[in-house]
Amino acid sequence: MKKIIIFLMVIITLGFDAQKEEAFSAGEYLRFRVHYGIIDAGYATIEVKEAILNSQSVYHVIGKGYSTGMTKFFFKVEDVYESYIDKNNRSPYKFVRKINEGGYTKNQEGFFDQKTNKVLVKDYKHKTEKTFSFSDKTQDILSSFYYLRNYPNINKIKAGESVIIDMFFDNETTKFKLKFIGREDIKTKFGMVSAMIFRPLVQSGRIFKEEEGLTIWISDDYNKIPVRIKANLLVGSIKADLEEYKGLNNPFKLKSK
Repeated sequence: MKKIIIFLMVIITLGFDAQKEEAFSAGEYLRFRVHYGIIDAGYATIEVKEAILNSQSVYHVIGKGYSTGMTKFFFKVEDVYESYIDKNNRSPYKFVRKINEGGYTKNQEGFFDQKTNKVLVKDYKHKTEKTFSFSDKTQDILSSFYYLRNYPNINKIKAGESVIIDMFFDNETTKFKLKFIGREDIKTKFGMVSAMIFRPLVQSGRIFKEEEGLTIWISDDYNKIPVRIKANLLVGSIKADLEEYKGLNNPFKLKSK
């Protein structure tokens, strides 16, 4: 299950739409239960706070993933991802990545200079500092999905079409591709929810069975929050379901009976 939480945290904040209302604001909090079959494997949380960075008011997004119970005994996961985001254009200014996944650890901070398109990555584990170039509108792992939550014209996307953005991750800029599958109503602990279905393109062979082995159900409302994630792995499947939410910027739309 190494690095599974990374992929779940990538998706945990996914959601977007062309809309008049802002999809999120400070105070939003989401909690997900991650389960492997009938076994509770862990939890993931994501929240948005207000912060001041370099005398500027920004959004501070904090994502956490951790294993529980027997899963923690066999494979301990303690992940923390943070991003400091411009309130107007959603550009990232800083990211934090502290992870421990079965003994595999990282401890990094990245500082984006949006004027020069350079990012300084400080690796505290290896005691190194490196600078990398990035293209315009590049996002980090968390800012990507808050940027996408207000992405224009996504409501006009057709089944089979994709959205592609640049993401800086693991010291390089890569193309993050999301394929739209369609819409369906799914049953959640809160009731029936109308959802948009997306499949991000992932690397097959190492963890996932195939490139489209990850499926995400996004609430088809102004919030555009993930309500379910399913990953088909080489060793089975793992799911994450929305278990708790608060501080949404818009009403959470449920289907009437």
